[in-house]
Order: sequence, then structure tokens, then C-alpha cells
Amino acid sequence: MAVQNGGVRLEAITWERLTDALAERLVAMPAKDGSPWLRVAVDGAPAASPGELAARLAGALRLRGRAVHKAGAYGFLRPASLRLEYGREDADAYHDEWFDRQALWREVFRPLEPGGTGRVLPDLWDPVADRATRSAYVELPPGGALLLHGPLLLGHWFPFDLAVHLKLSPAALARRTPEGERWTLPAFARYEAETRPEEAADVVVRADDPRRPAWSGPE
Repeated sequence: MAVQNGGVRLEAITWERLTDALAERLVAMPAKDGSPWLRVAVDGAPAASPGELAARLAGALRLRGRAVHKAGAYGFLRPASLRLEYGREDADAYHDEWFDRQALWREVFRPLEPGGTGRVLPDLWDPVADRATRSAYVELPPGGALLLHGPLLLGHWFPFDLAVHLKLSPAALARRTPEGERWTLPAFARYEAETRPEEAADVVVRADDPRRPAWSGPE
């Protein structure tokens, strides 16, 4: 069965088939800039569980003989003094200031550029202790793939070779976001309006019903 997502036609699929299709696509594709590493985004609000799809995809790639480094955007938050400068529930600050995108560039993407070292930092900041995690660098061998998962990943010129966006309707997003986190909803509305992630992504997955995803299909 096919459904419409604005101008994008979506086909029903299972998570298992989706994972296998994405893994097969990644195994067959080269990096856009000639890098020996692939860089993949699994973009979505926490309510869409992008980390779960990233974990599925990491397992599928490893079964196909590919090394994988899975990293979460929440491991690259900025210090509380910067993140919470305008209060603990400021949606614009969440959209603009919470995530340390310069650190992601420095510690994750630049090492995976052509001629890079492949040594990436798994995470940078512990938001509970509000201090650096001091995690050791991880070396991703050539031929490996970075899977970066989390919210608000698109629209920052990150050099993704494949970007997957987990799409929730406003109603589903509100329904599946815990009460204490609903102050973030305007940030995701702004992301939809300004970044238009359905257009920026290579693959769109509609996940309103977590038991029945639909996707935009292969190229």
C-alpha cells in the first residue's frame, strides 16, 4: 500500500526490510567526496527513536563485513551554561544552541574526510554531570561507516553520504513526546519549516505508527 507524504510517495515496509535495503544500498555506494569512509545520518526527533534504527542498521552492516561507528548527537551537547542560557525550556535555544555542531565537525567529520585519520571521538559532553566525558578516540578503519543519529541533524552542511529522516506528523510527534519534553515541539515545527528535512534527506521514513513504517523507497 502506498501513502502520500506531501509530494513524496511512501510505500509500506517492515523495519527489517527497511534495514536490509539501507544496508545493501550503503554497501554498494561510494562516498560522495572520495573518502574511504561513509557518513550516514539517521535524523529524527527523540519520539521517532532514531537510535533504534541506527542500531538495526549498524548490526546489518556488520553482518555484511563493514566496520561501524554509531554516535548520538546527544553525546555532543554544549555545556549547560551555554545550552540553558535562556532557560531550561526555550525551544529556539534547543534548535540553535543545544548541540555542539562545531565539535561534531572537528571530532567526527574532519577525521573522516579524504586523507583523514579515521580517529573519531564517540562523545564529548556528559549533560548529567555537565563535564567532558573524556572518552577515548575510536579508530574507524577505511571502508567503515559512521552512523550519526539524533534530532536536527540536517541543514548544517555535514557531509552525509546518505541521510535518512524519520518523519512524524505533528499529531504523532505531540502524542509520542513525553509531557516533560513537549516544550521542544516548537523547535521541531521550526525545523520542518526552515530546513524541510523531507526534501533534504535521501530517504524519508514515515513512523507515525511504529509498527507500520512507510518509506520513500530506493532511488
